[in-house]
Amino acid sequence: MTMQEKVKHLLELRAQAKLGGGQKRIDKQHSLGKLTARERIYALLDEGSFEEFDMFVTHRCTNFGMEKRTPLSDGVVTGYGTIDGRLVYVFSQDFTVFGGSLSEAFAQKICKIMDQAMKVGAPIIGINDSGGARIQEGVNSLAGYTEIFQRNILASGVIPQISAVFGPCAGGAVYSPALTDFIMMSKDTSYMFLTGPKVVKSVTNEDVTTEELGGASVHATKSGVAHFVAETEKEGLMMIRKLLHYLPSNNLEEPPVEINEDPINRLEDFLNDIIPDNPNKPYDVKDVIHAIVDNGEFLEVQAAYAPNIVIGFGRFDGVSVGIVANQPKYLAGVLDINASRKAARFVRFCDAFNIPIVTLEDVPGFLPGTAQEYGGIILHGAKLLYAYGEATVPKVTIVLRKAYGGAYCVMGSKHLRGDINYAWPTAEIAVMGAKGAIEVLMSKDIQAIEDAEKRNEFIAEKEQEYRDSFANPFVAAKYGYIDDIIEPRNTRFRIIRALQSLRNKRLENPAKKHDNLPL
Repeated sequence: MTMQEKVKHLLELRAQAKLGGGQKRIDKQHSLGKLTARERIYALLDEGSFEEFDMFVTHRCTNFGMEKRTPLSDGVVTGYGTIDGRLVYVFSQDFTVFGGSLSEAFAQKICKIMDQAMKVGAPIIGINDSGGARIQEGVNSLAGYTEIFQRNILASGVIPQISAVFGPCAGGAVYSPALTDFIMMSKDTSYMFLTGPKVVKSVTNEDVTTEELGGASVHATKSGVAHFVAETEKEGLMMIRKLLHYLPSNNLEEPPVEINEDPINRLEDFLNDIIPDNPNKPYDVKDVIHAIVDNGEFLEVQAAYAPNIVIGFGRFDGVSVGIVANQPKYLAGVLDINASRKAARFVRFCDAFNIPIVTLEDVPGFLPGTAQEYGGIILHGAKLLYAYGEATVPKVTIVLRKAYGGAYCVMGSKHLRGDINYAWPTAEIAVMGAKGAIEVLMSKDIQAIEDAEKRNEFIAEKEQEYRDSFANPFVAAKYGYIDDIIEPRNTRFRIIRALQSLRNKRLENPAKKHDNLPL
């Protein structure tokens, strides 16, 4: 063959590989509102930046007549490119080839780019759309999955790992996304579960649809598996690009800094009035967040799960920061099992990748009840306590209103190596609320008053005395547990100055093989 003929043959093979399972299957993919594997990569990465690996790989299976069908790329597209000029590695499963099922060769392609991402310190993004293990390959397929899991584990805390689930993801396949840092799902076209509806029916006799069992809305609201949900795949891919704006490429880098044109001393006068006079009335803590971050931009994570706590990314003077805030608008902002797990994992992620943590605190305590105690609130609450205490990144905490009991301790307190702790004048820092405290401290005196009206007057008087004496920020400030009591409208400036002062913070935990946090 001449050189021209060889080049022509190469181009023909490339075109063949890009067709995946063929035009008919591509049309079927589009009819379901789904993009193809390569279309997803092109939408995610900077235009023209994608460099593909292993386009000519085929499977090696000879069982069940598989040797007669050896499509190029073998059901997964892998390679690297850039997002806003920053290097990322990506794999995208191709449902048009054997239903995106994983073979030994398929897994080796993914493992190759995961190894490469670790070598160079770049994020890895996996786009999942697969029917699961390729049954014809038996244990080789299972071995392939497990090789991927092992790499997910070793990469954890070293490079950011992001999973997009844009189709089926079932059985053992779900564990790779579960081991990554963030999971994106698309409405109506994606699902995740370990056992499908038919198995559920046969084992537990429950009738459940695919969507009810493992759809995006279920994992966004009930299980907390999904961190983001997108209406369309393109929207989801744009959200992944946005998420990466806040993250460093690896654990040895500082978080990205953008040029900031939002004045650092911008005052928000409405914050001086946002806390209701009645301590039992709610307000929306997201209004506080949007008011103090650069340009009001806040990327919330797990927005629909455990809404009594808010987590996400923002910027202060261009610096990427993780924000954790109790939400008085939902369950009065109490900490429960789900909120504790949600916030703990987020705090640990930020700490692993050198992202400072800003905490906005308004928490009346932990949610009481048998459901919480039987569910292990002690262990789950300890996860959040552990995460804050373990974190060595800059930690700035603002007590907006309530900080009661153990919940005060947990939420980035000075005693968990909080670097700078401020309080608004509306802060109530105490072992418990005034009502509960008086009921405990003065129960005999209350019972001794027979007249109901006088009893109520006595209780109200003692509750006010308790608030004046204990439920305020000045007692904590007297002991140095609060560094300063600040004017609410000046919160943005004080946080930025605090973060600036902590820029060169150095703190290391004791040497150990690894920790043993409560699980």
